[in-house]
Order: sequence, then C-alpha cells, then structure tokens
Amino acid sequence: MNQITKEMRDLARELLASGEVKGLIGWTKGSRWYLTPPLFITRPEEAEQLYFDQFAVNNLTGLLLDYRYGDDKIALFVKGCDSRGIVRLLQDHQIKREKVLVIGVPCMGMSDKKAVTDPRQPVELPLLDKCLECRYPNPVIADRLIGGALVSGEPSEPKGLTASEAAKRGVGSKQADRFAQVKAIEAMSADEKYAFWQAQHEKCLRCYACRNICPACNCRECIFESDKKGWVNKSATPTDNAFFAVTRAMHVAGRCVECGECERVCPMDIPIMALNRKVIQDINELFGESDAGTDLDGKMPLGLFKNDDPEEFM
Repeated sequence: MNQITKEMRDLARELLASGEVKGLIGWTKGSRWYLTPPLFITRPEEAEQLYFDQFAVNNLTGLLLDYRYGDDKIALFVKGCDSRGIVRLLQDHQIKREKVLVIGVPCMGMSDKKAVTDPRQPVELPLLDKCLECRYPNPVIADRLIGGALVSGEPSEPKGLTASEAAKRGVGSKQADRFAQVKAIEAMSADEKYAFWQAQHEKCLRCYACRNICPACNCRECIFESDKKGWVNKSATPTDNAFFAVTRAMHVAGRCVECGECERVCPMDIPIMALNRKVIQDINELFGESDAGTDLDGKMPLGLFKNDDPEEFM
C-alpha cells in the first residue's frame, strides 16, 4: 500500500467516524491492475476500500452535482486538474462551500490505460496526453492536504511525495504544446477543416459521456434533453452532432477547466479538447490570459464587461 493510499484511508476513517462528513468520494482498486474507478462511502469501515495510484484518473467533482440539493456535507479527493472543477461548481453556484470538504492530493500523472496490451500482465504505461500538458499538478483549492500536496494558484512543478516520480514521468513536459493541435487545424484550408470535423461528427454516438463527466456542464436541465425546443434534434447525424459539439463548446466557453475528461471518456476518440482549446485561445487573445477554475474570487472573461473590451466582431 502506498503512502497516499494510507493517508486517504486514515483521513476518511476519521472524517466519517467523527460525523464531520456524511459521505466521501474517492477511488478504489478495480478488477484489473489498470482500473481505479470512483468510490462513494458512508461508513468508517469502508475506508479500507479507498485506493490511489496512477490509474485514479476520474475527475470526481462532477459527482457532487448528485448531492447539490441535499443538506449533508460531502468530502472528496481532488488532484490538481480536478480541483479546478470545484472552483467551477462554486462559481456557478451549483454547490455550497460549507457543504463540501475538499481533500487535495498531489498528482504524479495518470497512465493511459488504452496502451494496455495484456490485461493480465502489469507493465509501465505512457502518461495520458492531458497529463503531459498539465500545468496544475497540485490542487488550487483544498481544506485538507495529504501526500505532501501544496495548494497553488499558479502553474507549478509537481511537489510533495510524488515529486521525483512526477518529474521522471514527464508531468507537464508539454505545457508549451497546449495549443499545438489548434494551430495545426487552423493551418488547414477551409475544405480540409470541413472534412476533418465532418469525419469526427460522423463518429459521434451522442452518448453524452463528454457532457456527463464535465464539471462545467452543470445545467439543471440540459438543452439536448428537452422536448420543448423543436430545433434541438436528438438524432446522431453528422449535422446534429456538429450542432451538439459547437453548442456545448459555446456553453463552456470561458469556463472549461481543461481537465480533459471529456476527450478521455469519448468512446470514439473525438478530439473534443481541440474545439475547447480553440475557444480558450481566442478568449485569451481577445480578453487577456485566463485560467478558468484557478481563482475562486476571479471574474470570468465572458461574465465581465469592460469599456475597453475589443469590439471588432460587432
């Protein structure tokens, strides 16, 4: 058992036994060596099920939406990118600060389970692309810290017990390439762009996995599940899928925390973050650099008007 797992179990046991929280969201070891799925527990003795390793990739913050109407206080563990989702939910008034206890965990980078070739044989796997581009390996908000995690409001090098491992594994080594795919698509001709996105939208199943895991997709009623708006089609055609993709990108504009979970869970490997990052790039160029979900008291670029805002598009 690694040190972070031990600290997770000890703290969870303490919080639940004392009644400080009524439930806790973390991770547990799955049925395969490369699976560490989410876990919800309510009793101190269940703390032994908690586990943390390089496969605890799921961003747990979206699960808080299931408890937004309740009165119970819920605790959850967050990595750096996950913690930005907490800020997102608080700024969107989806959760109350006093009803959530945030436990920060330092991240050593998550392994890409898609690279598994033999489910019976554990091997070293490459990092997920989103971890190579990560700029916040430490949580930006936390009530408790374990594993030597440090709260940081600025992009930082990995710290804590996993620092050497994180550096060795290359966490954040491709920060400079964050907009590389956006630039590559921008360099295409109009016809090439159309063909590229048409091919992506033909693959989409409209399973809504991207929406369901996204902390910024937190509307109480999703427009794509409403029967009241006849212009929103639920069929999975390329045209309707394109409408879904662009609408969703606009809905999270200026609010996307770049956790990359939407793209990770897509069963059809659609480059969803390319569209999100295009919007982020344009917002940065128009209104100045902005990192959504890093400053609880900060103003969102599309939620604030200034007299000197650029108006060339009007």
